[in-house]
Amino acid sequence: MSAEVEAYHPGLEGVIAGETAICCVEQDRLLYRGYDVGDLARHASFEECAFLLLHGELPTAPELALFKKQIDGERELPGAVVEVLRAIPRQAPMMDVLRTGVSLCGNFSSAKSQGASNLLTRAVRVLAAVPSLIAVRLRILAGKPLLEPRPGLSHAAQFIYMAFGREATALEEKILNLTLVLYAEHEYNASTFAARVCTSTLSGLHSSVVAAIGTLKGPLHGGANEAALHLIDQFRSGPDARAWVEEALEKKVKIMGFGHRVYRNGDHRAFILEPYVDELAKARGEPWRAEVYHAIKQTVWDKKKIHPNVDYPCGLVYYFLGFPPDIFTALFVMARVSGWCAHIIEQHENNRLIRPRSRYTGPAPRAYVALAAR
Repeated sequence: MSAEVEAYHPGLEGVIAGETAICCVEQDRLLYRGYDVGDLARHASFEECAFLLLHGELPTAPELALFKKQIDGERELPGAVVEVLRAIPRQAPMMDVLRTGVSLCGNFSSAKSQGASNLLTRAVRVLAAVPSLIAVRLRILAGKPLLEPRPGLSHAAQFIYMAFGREATALEEKILNLTLVLYAEHEYNASTFAARVCTSTLSGLHSSVVAAIGTLKGPLHGGANEAALHLIDQFRSGPDARAWVEEALEKKVKIMGFGHRVYRNGDHRAFILEPYVDELAKARGEPWRAEVYHAIKQTVWDKKKIHPNVDYPCGLVYYFLGFPPDIFTALFVMARVSGWCAHIIEQHENNRLIRPRSRYTGPAPRAYVALAAR
């Protein structure tokens, strides 16, 4: 075979597997439909970003109001879905619960065709269902009555109300909204690619989202924010953290929340979110957590010249907001489902079955040997 046919890129690193108009990930910028993520983080609501990803343009005021109304109209879960959430064992991880919940919700979707308008309808349904699934499961586990959605709340405030039964503070709403914007989309990452592979078979939107959730569950992709918090939580001082990290790096232990397949100069999203680590640590009266955070970050940089990715600050930020670690990656889904659905729709618009080849490394051709002769 030719060298071109035999070219092999482990993990598909550097391989251009498709074209997209949704997101641009480069060393020095991250764009959603051409808009810099920093500008969106400063000025936009998550609902605006979700509309942008799904429709290609930022909404007008009437379009945004209608979009929010459509989401609000889909927040309440079918009774049968709630009963299944009650039946799932208590020890089941939230990502497994979410995977099952989204799959089950697909059975209640009346939009059957694969047309663009029906895909958008189902995208809104999934966008609305994910925070409701997380919130209802949390209420069930806490033994508390379920709460009906309150139309008019932002996506972030609605989740906090339905999950914890209280109004979000302005700071809580602001920071959760910010993380949703930062997590909303990131080009051909593993979960998005899984969604597009599934979509390319014409399996359906809910199936593709379930494939993405299963992929995001892995700690090398979405689970790093929870793992980063567990790392930080081991220490009570910066020197203790630094000593452990130095030893861990000597033993080639992977430090979760650091490094990125694309970014080499640092993750833009981490830079945007990181200032809130110090602000929240001070507000919570736990400045030592910020000290540990910075000690780990600086040690990894000093020893390996590796920057943190967005999961590193996000894990601590979610802790400061009072969220249980088991839902950290599920909150990632709450944001990224907007990007997944945009990619699912884009894949449908110009579909070709995704079917790569592999390099065979097994035995050379050999003759069959009869059973009696073996």
